[in-house]
Amino acid sequence: MVELPPLAPQYALGLVALLVLAVDAVWPGDRREDVVGAIAAAGTLVATGLAVWFIWAGTGGDAFSVFDGALMVDNLSLFFTVLVGSVATLVSVASIDYVRGESHVAEYYALVLLATTGMSVLAAANSLATVFIAVELVSLPSYALVAYLKHNQDSVEASLKYFLVGALSSAVMVYGISLVYGATGSLRLPAIAEAVSSEPLGGVFGVGVVMVLGGFLFKTASVPFHFWAPEAYEGAPAPISAFLSSASKAAGFAAAFRVFTVAFPLDAVSGTVNWALLVAVLAAVTMTLGNFAAARQESVKRMLAYSSIGHAGYVLIGLAALSGNADDLVLAGSMTHLFVYGFMNTGAFLFVALAEQWEVGETFEDYRGLAAKAPVASLAMTVFMFSLAGIPVGAGFLSKYFLFASAIDAGFVWLVAIAVVNSALSLYFYSRVVKAMWADSPESEFSLGSTPTALYVAVLAAAVVTVGLLAAFDPVTDTAVSAAHLLLG
Repeated sequence: MVELPPLAPQYALGLVALLVLAVDAVWPGDRREDVVGAIAAAGTLVATGLAVWFIWAGTGGDAFSVFDGALMVDNLSLFFTVLVGSVATLVSVASIDYVRGESHVAEYYALVLLATTGMSVLAAANSLATVFIAVELVSLPSYALVAYLKHNQDSVEASLKYFLVGALSSAVMVYGISLVYGATGSLRLPAIAEAVSSEPLGGVFGVGVVMVLGGFLFKTASVPFHFWAPEAYEGAPAPISAFLSSASKAAGFAAAFRVFTVAFPLDAVSGTVNWALLVAVLAAVTMTLGNFAAARQESVKRMLAYSSIGHAGYVLIGLAALSGNADDLVLAGSMTHLFVYGFMNTGAFLFVALAEQWEVGETFEDYRGLAAKAPVASLAMTVFMFSLAGIPVGAGFLSKYFLFASAIDAGFVWLVAIAVVNSALSLYFYSRVVKAMWADSPESEFSLGSTPTALYVAVLAAAVVTVGLLAAFDPVTDTAVSAAHLLLG
């Protein structure tokens, strides 16, 4: 076998982005649209396959550094590369139908690929400088993708709001990084940990940690930097909403897990700043705000946007519980839930895109009787909704159980109790979609017209994976536990 470079998945994503632009330049005409979409989907699939191969071959079992320690190839980076690559594949396939006939199609796919590259690099970042560069590599394409439908005023407005909040959060994060550097004299995560452990640091360091946390809260759409998400997800093309709410969120959490466990170990910094206590409070507020706001929505797309905020609160439990009697299981629980969430949430947003192509509408009332016209797609959406709520029709039940049980073992019964109440509340608004599709009658007769094949296939593929992860849950958790063990060990 030819020995591949450790960053082969990232190289593949970047090279395919350039290939898409090259094909667009040398092959003019409308026929290239489907070709560049297929190239983008194939490229993300290859990158995902490479990451899976590395995990299977044991490449990430022992962490090793790349580029003089700026990047780290281990099970954490490979785990999240598989996740973001899979989501990007589904989004690229779905976009073949969704953006057909639009202008600048090749640029659309290139931006998706470049953002995916940034997400994969963010999961591997082992330096605060690399973290910030990767965050910007994710953010800048994302601003343009949200505004891709330039003829849609809501899309342009959402992108502007996203950009303004993103610029503010980037400024907060980079200033926090400068404070950490001033206090420790280093940007490398292990070196920061050595400086923290050798001597107590002052309040400047504590402020820097909190500001760095603020940057991650923006990327993960967590309180108090959550308010951009509903506007951006609602105004963006539905495949991009799926991309940002699943892949971008996962990449942000991946970097946060590495930074706060490696650079800011709680036993060393708790005397200066107890970030785990702050994260615990934010987890409770984030999941509560997200779910209660989702329960008040009438638009399915906006409901899913607020729901994604609620799930960010669940994932934050993994960091918060590190201050208890936690081992690597609690962090692995958050990673596993992110993995499963990536497929079921992406599938739900892609179903919304499918409904848009059918010109059904976006409200719960518009979905009435949809199951009679599209039973298979409606069944897939039912799987997504119940799995997001934690009903055992998909792997969302297992991932929530794993996360909540490990947090209870760590002594965070109060936080899990809040999460369980919020999860029960989420069943209300998720079941509204199911009820509208299967039980309610439409106000008037309607027809769906032709089915966009690629988008339909992407929805079904996400549903198959969501259900299939019930059987394949152990390999996912084993990889997550191995990744968490490396971080905490």
